[in-house]
Amino acid sequence: MLRRGGSHEFFIEDSTALIQNRRGNIIGAVMVFRDTTTAQILSQQIVHLAQHDALTNLPNRVLLYDRIEQAILHAKRHGNKFAVLFIDVDKFKNINDSLGHGIGDKLLQLVASRLISCVRASDTVSRLGGDEFVILLSEIDQVEDAAQTAKKIMTELEAPHLVGQHKFFITASIGVSIYPGDGETSEDLLKNADTAMYQAKHQGRNNYQFFTSAMNVRAVERQVVEDNLRTAIERHELILHYQPKVKLDSQLITGAEALVRWMHPTWGMTWPVRFIHIAEDSGLIVPIGRWVMQEACRQVVEWQLAGLNPGTIAVNVSSLEFRNKNFVKGVSDILSQSGLAPQTLQLEITESVLMKDVSFSIEVLAKLKAIGVELAVDDFGTGYSSLSYLLNFPIDVLKIDQSFIKDIVTNKNNGFIVGAVIAMGKNLHHRVIAEGVEDDRQVEFLKEQGCEEGQGYYFSRPVNSDKFKQLLISGVTKPK
Repeated sequence: MLRRGGSHEFFIEDSTALIQNRRGNIIGAVMVFRDTTTAQILSQQIVHLAQHDALTNLPNRVLLYDRIEQAILHAKRHGNKFAVLFIDVDKFKNINDSLGHGIGDKLLQLVASRLISCVRASDTVSRLGGDEFVILLSEIDQVEDAAQTAKKIMTELEAPHLVGQHKFFITASIGVSIYPGDGETSEDLLKNADTAMYQAKHQGRNNYQFFTSAMNVRAVERQVVEDNLRTAIERHELILHYQPKVKLDSQLITGAEALVRWMHPTWGMTWPVRFIHIAEDSGLIVPIGRWVMQEACRQVVEWQLAGLNPGTIAVNVSSLEFRNKNFVKGVSDILSQSGLAPQTLQLEITESVLMKDVSFSIEVLAKLKAIGVELAVDDFGTGYSSLSYLLNFPIDVLKIDQSFIKDIVTNKNNGFIVGAVIAMGKNLHHRVIAEGVEDDRQVEFLKEQGCEEGQGYYFSRPVNSDKFKQLLISGVTKPK
């Protein structure tokens, strides 16, 4: 029983034993009272810990499932709808990797507080783990109610978050499922909201998406590809193709870009468009990127030992690789193991990756430059970088994005941009390479503007190592 004493509450457990004489008559009783407050509080704490997230004190997966089950029973009785919102903080891993989990945990606590402020007391805000949250809108009149809550959450999260001396501007991707149309069990509703959230990620992040049946097809495809990709390296299914870079005037080969392909035993040749974004989302791009660099360096050394001169070999570096704490050491180790001269390896990093954290990028680029590798800004012109930042990057090569090359002859604006980039590159003593060159007119325009190198289908499609070896033997891609 519960007793109140002043402002305090305490639990009392009582027991009674009867006292009988020799004749068996009851002549009294003994009552024993025991204070069980400590045990009761401990029991409540254990139950609470089992049902709540330790970091944010929000309901965890166990309690969330129970709440959804209750919502299903209520909806069946009253014929109403409810919504499940699956929320993922965009690019949160970058914060943990660069600033540590302590800062990341404090940011998650702020996010939890913001989410609570966006919903009613009757709703449930829960944390599944990591940067994933789920909100149960226990009762809604129409689907638009869920959309309004999603918009409110996005607006609330976009306001700056202060953690110590750090100011964070974050966004979230939100997937929404509605009972009963999108599932009649808690598992289906959560799974479908999660699927919709991934669709929001693919739509560019910082948006919300309602679940549709078509998403299930894409989700199954994604899972199948990811499962197969996890074993692709061990099964030696990944291969490299090489696309030559050439001198525009002589069409002599100056180097090549290594491009990964997947020779699946059932699907056949599988192009990057089908699996690269999945590799990036799942983190598999890090081991795949390391394999690409190892194989490219090994292959170049093999060509060199055969008396050929392949020039520089370019390897693309993803955002996850670039921010991986072991990336610089990995590059150094691969060069040592392969025996390739550092200046023969060119690392292509997109402008958008470099501009995410300029000070971090400068630090990493300086370490890479100290190793002796070449550094190239890939897809230049698409990231809207400041020239002042570009001056601080120890860059050797600018690769003009193919979107500008495509219409340089017919689109005056593209022509002006390409001409300006070429002039700027020459003034900064950078080599400039035009990507996506496909016809004679583009070649002539680039030559007139002073661009010396190009890459694209006009010269050669990406080819396997044997075909590229034949190109090296001839020395040119298009004999005159």
